[in-house]
Parts: sequence; structure tokens; C-alpha cells
Amino acid sequence: MEQFKRQPRLPKFAVPKRYDIRLKPDLSACKFSGSVAIELNIVANTRFIVLNAAELYVDTPSVSFTHSSNSKVLRPSKVHDVVEEDEILVLEFADMLPIGMGLLTICFQGTLNDKMKGFYTSTYNHNGEKKNMAVTQFEPADARRCFPCWDEPACKAMFKITLDVPSKLVALSNMPIFEEKVDGDLKTVSYQESPIMSTYLVAIVVGLFDYVEHLTSDGVKVRVYCQVGKVNQAKFALGIAVVIVVAHELAHQWFGNLVSYLVADKLFPEWKVWTQFLGDYTEGLHLDGLAESHPIEVEINHAREIDEIFDAISYKKGASIIRMLQSYLGAECFQRSLASYIKKFACFNAKTEDLWAALEEGSDEPVNKLMNSWTRQKGYPVITVEVKDQKLVFEQSQFLASGSHGDGQWIVPITLCCGSYDVCMNFLLESKSGTLDMKEFLSEKSNLASAWVKLNVDQTGFYRVKYDEDLAARLQHAIENKHLSAIDRYGILDDSFALCMAHQQSLNSLLNLMGAYREELEYTVLFNLISISHKVERIVADATPELLEYIKQFFISLFLHLEDKLGWEPKTSESHLDAMLRGEVLTALVVFGHDLTLKEASRRFCAFLDDRNTPLLHPDIRKATYVAVMRKVSTSNRFGYESLLRVYRETDLSQEKTRVLSSLTSSPDPNIILEALNFLLSSEVRPQDAVLGLSVSREGRETAWTWLKDNWEHISKIWGSGYLITRFVNSIVSPFASFEKAEEIEEFFASRTKSKIARTLKQSIERVRINANWVQSVQREEHLAKALKGLVLRKI
Repeated sequence: MEQFKRQPRLPKFAVPKRYDIRLKPDLSACKFSGSVAIELNIVANTRFIVLNAAELYVDTPSVSFTHSSNSKVLRPSKVHDVVEEDEILVLEFADMLPIGMGLLTICFQGTLNDKMKGFYTSTYNHNGEKKNMAVTQFEPADARRCFPCWDEPACKAMFKITLDVPSKLVALSNMPIFEEKVDGDLKTVSYQESPIMSTYLVAIVVGLFDYVEHLTSDGVKVRVYCQVGKVNQAKFALGIAVVIVVAHELAHQWFGNLVSYLVADKLFPEWKVWTQFLGDYTEGLHLDGLAESHPIEVEINHAREIDEIFDAISYKKGASIIRMLQSYLGAECFQRSLASYIKKFACFNAKTEDLWAALEEGSDEPVNKLMNSWTRQKGYPVITVEVKDQKLVFEQSQFLASGSHGDGQWIVPITLCCGSYDVCMNFLLESKSGTLDMKEFLSEKSNLASAWVKLNVDQTGFYRVKYDEDLAARLQHAIENKHLSAIDRYGILDDSFALCMAHQQSLNSLLNLMGAYREELEYTVLFNLISISHKVERIVADATPELLEYIKQFFISLFLHLEDKLGWEPKTSESHLDAMLRGEVLTALVVFGHDLTLKEASRRFCAFLDDRNTPLLHPDIRKATYVAVMRKVSTSNRFGYESLLRVYRETDLSQEKTRVLSSLTSSPDPNIILEALNFLLSSEVRPQDAVLGLSVSREGRETAWTWLKDNWEHISKIWGSGYLITRFVNSIVSPFASFEKAEEIEEFFASRTKSKIARTLKQSIERVRINANWVQSVQREEHLAKALKGLVLRKI
């Protein structure tokens, strides 16, 4: 037995080819029973069969192995029932198993858990009654909680599913129904056999549903399932097939994030999804700017380690560097090489270097060498650029949000424009520094002595840029005069914010740059501008509280013109992005305390309480209104809080419940915040929804931290086995900004850290120290008060 414990992978002497799985869920008792018959190829001499199983009770007498050649039934001499630490089931036989094909059969029982992984229960309301449904979430390695299997992506097989369920319920799986037999209150539903696939792609859903369906132009039936009575809400989803998520899942075996945006952009160019991809890109940059980041390629030694690296590095940085490579090689070359790669490795597992080899062969570029510098080391560079004579001088160094200097070095695909998007070039920066002579490159229309220079055109490169003062001033002028694309405006702003946080640039210069966006209208740019505003407000409140009202007035003046432009009512001719922007702008204005916006929100909310169908409170502005209501709530004025709880309890729309939950902790009153946080732990809130209310107001940070400590044992019990536990840690810990608090947090978790949260905890504490350093940097900044007051008085 010892030889199989603490191993990163299952032994390779048995290879699964086909699973025949039968499951019978009991939704009332939250249990299930099942059996599995697995066609195996025994490929090496062994007396053992070792496979994955977790939280399952195996019926030992049911276990048998029948060899195909002689139909002899072999029963294990010992069944080492689920080894919990390693999540394995070890079957030991008295004699060597014969080489070749055979059939392994196992009966088992399990619990429909409440941990949102494996085979678990979720809830919904039907005619005012709370009902259970049974659903699966097997990614990345939780099929083992539903049936014994080789739960590793490389162990691909075909799957035949049969479900025994109450006859009134809908039962869904990966494939169309092959046969359905009804026997009184029960029915048996059999599905067609699946193609070869990994265990984590197996899916099962049992519940009470309606659906809408349609045929695509080439005859493929597409259905969207929904709660009974909500067919109208499913029609839009059917029309777009929920485009980004579904495209991501369809492309899961290669690089879902990038592909999903490519598909969405092709189908809905008016959505401008590449500007929205910047959110993913930036999330990757922010996480990878931490010392506690990790490379994209990480050695996994146990399945429990996977959750922690399913983060913005794997998803967001991964997609971003693929996009960087696509931009460098050219879309046509990239797609041609990719098609060859997919064809070659269809139904097989591939390694990172297999993709690089295909792209290198198709492009004749040093792809492997280039990309290894991005996937095998953590972090990314900041490219410093300055003008000397008629030359641009570049230098790369590792960017860290703490302001420290790392020793990483990359092969960087540099793109740049000078004075115009017609004057562009690109090259590889392969060393620490480089020089570019612009004389031959420049035309009469663009003079390096006066023209703006933008590096990382369209933000296709995964790096930040730091310009010298003169180049930065030219770019600010270009922003004010609308010479730059929305994506480049976004990039300049985000780089400036990151450099300010890392105290490589003053807060004064960041605020001046933000002022250049006073006529900005693009949703994605404004979304980031608003996000940065909230972060700056919190840092100023900690660093120089006497300037807090000035910073709020500055931001109000920055966004107020948008309220006038967008208004409170939807417009028939407005774009999808303008509709989204309205809510973001109004929410920002209420958080910064704009009195007229707060009053208007209160007026509309009162009308909504009298009539839930009033046109005065369109769904696009409800979140802003709910936050405004909560900003006025206190221990002595609970009306808004009680009213929002009533809205939550009366609605059967999940989107409305989400809006309420994400607003309840916006109050400045610590007592109300504590009450709202306790509500998140009540039976009225689904476990997966509780994390929606963790973004507390600045005034509630200390209350939330005390609440987390007081409830840590309960929170660990409910959420500790899944990825959502990390949201509790990150959301509540990261907003602090003192070294003392970082030490206090470390001390509390010293004896409470599980492997699930270890990396997230380190990252969150690092963010606290980054914030503390930023606070000290702002406190040392000369003339900040004078400059900020001047900005407010000018009412930019």
C-alpha cells in the first residue's frame, strides 16, 4: 500500500477505455447510490488496481474484475477503501492480473454535498417552495466524488450514463437521450455514449426545469434550460448561446479565454469585447506583480493543489501571452499553425512545448525560446523608455507592485507608434536594454522631438511601460486631444496607476493624468478609471484623512458630466456598453457622496417599493440605487436596510438577489455591516452567493475582519473544501493598509492555514504591505494637498 500513497499521479498499469455509469440520486435525503463498470486495459504486470475515489462508500462485495479473454471473475483479496489523504481506492488481488482488456465493476454510495464540487445539491424556488436539484462540478478533479475513476485529464475515455430519477424531474447529461423508461414515480434515462473525453467534462443535472430550443443554420439543436416559468428570460441566452462562457468551454482543451473573446468579437462586434478583455489582462498583471505570484507552468503534485493555481495567472495571464504571441506572429500564421496543432493532438493530451513547436514550425520564429521566458518564470517586465537625440532608449526590469526590484528577464515583443497609428513598428527586446534609431523610421509628419510615442500598441504585450516626463506629458496631451485608441488610453492609465502604487510615480502625477480623462466616454476605460478612483480614495483616507473630502470632490467632478449625459433612464438608441456604464457612474457618484445623486436614488427607490414594476428603477441602475440607500442606513435609520431585505426575500430572480447581496455591506455604520455579514451566513443565502457581500465599505474593514475571525471555524467548515474560501480571505484581508495589521493577520492564520488558502493568504498579506508602503509614499509626497485643492477648485 505504501508505494501508492503521496504520489502525484496514479500508477499506469491500468488504462480506462470506457465507463458505464448508473446513478440514483435522492434529492430529499441528499444522498446517491450508483455503480460503474469500467473497461480497462491492463498493460503491465500488477496485482493492484489503483484509481481515484473521494467521499464515497464502496460496497466491497460488489467489486470484481472480469478478464475479457476467459470471462474469469476475479475478486480483490483486499479493498483498501478510500485513502482519504490521497483520494485513492486501492484494489489488491491475490494473483497477477492477466494482461489485456477486462471489466472492473464497483457499487458505491455517496452524499449530495453542499460544497459545490463533485455531485452536489443546489436550491431553487418553485411556487414559493424551496427545492433541491442535483448538479455536478467536476473541474478540475472532482469526478472522483461522484464515481470511482481515473480522474486525471490524460486518462481519456468514453462515457455511457444512466440515471434513475423521479419521473416528474428533468435529467440532463453530456449526450442526447438514448432511451427513457417510466415506472410509476421513477424513470430510467439512458444517454448516448460520449466521445473520448476527460472525466472532468462529465456533467449531470437533475431538477425541475423548462427549456427553449432552436436549430442553428446547420441543423444543430441548441437548448437553454431554466427554472419553470422563466422561459422568457432564457430567450436572449438562447439567441447568443451565452457566448463567452460557452465558447470558452468549447475551446477548453486549448486556451478558452482567448478563444471565447475571438468568437464573441466575431459574432457581436458592437460589444467591443477586446476592450473588455482588458479586464482579464489587467487582473493578470495585478496578480503577477506580486512576489507571491507563480509561473504559468507549475508542477502539480496532488489534485488538491490545482484549485490554488486556477487563478488569474493560469486564466488571465495565460490568455494574454497567447494574444501577445498571436499579435507578434500575425493572425493568419497563428491560426494556420493552430489548426495543424489541434488536428495533430485531437483526443490526446498535449504539453506546452507541443503548441510552441507547432507555432514555431508554422512561423519560422523562435517561439519556444520566446514563450519559455513567459511561462516558466513568474512576473513580467516594466519597460522604461526615454528619448536621447533621435533615439529611443529602452530598459527592462521586473515590475513588482511593492516597488522592489526583481531579477527576471524576458524576450519582449515591443510594438510602438509615433505620432500616428500609421507610423508603427515592432521588434524583440532580448536583453536588459536596447536602443532604436528613429531617423529612418520617421517621416516628415512625425518628429520624435515633439510627437507622442506609445509603446505596447493596443496592449497586446504583457508588460507595463514607464515613460520619461516629457514622453508622459505628450501622451497626456494626446489623450486630451483624442488621438489615442480606447485600448491605449486604458493601458496608459493602468500603467500609471500601477507605477504610483509601486511608488515609482507620484500620486499627484496620477491625479493629473486622471484629469485628462474628463471627456472620456468609453465604457472599459471609464470602468477602470472608476475602479482606480475607489482605490485611491481608500489610500488617501489612510494616508492623509484631512484630504479625503477634496479627493471625493475631485472624483465627483470627474464623473458628474457623465451623469448628465447618460441620465437615469435607458435610451432607445444607446449601446450595450452605455447601458452598462450608467450603473457604474451612478454607483461611483453615490459612493463618493454626491448629494443630488443620493437624493434622486432615494426618490426612485421609494417609488420602486410602492410599485415593483415602476419604470423609474430600471435594472441597470438598481445596484447604484441600492448602494445609495445603504449609504444612508445607520443603527438609528434602518429603513433602507429592512426594505432591501424585503426585496431580497420577495424576488425569485437570482440577478436581483445578487444586486441586493452586493449592496448590503455598503453602509458606513459598523453595526449594520455586522448584521449584513451575519445575514450572509444565514440559511436565506445560498452558500455560493455568500461571497457576493464581502466587499464591505471602507468604514467597515475592521468590523469585517473581526467577523471573519469570530466565524472562521464555521466558514472553514462550509466553504473550506472549495475555491470560495479564498474569496473570504482575499476580500476581507486585502483592503487593509498597515504593517501592524499584516502582522496581526499572519498571527491569526499561523495555526489556521490550510493548503487551500496558503497562496491566497500570502498574496493578501503582501497586498496589505503594498498598501502600507503606498500610504507612506503618499504621506511623504510634497505639495500634494496644494495640488489636489487646485484640481478641485478648477473643477476639471
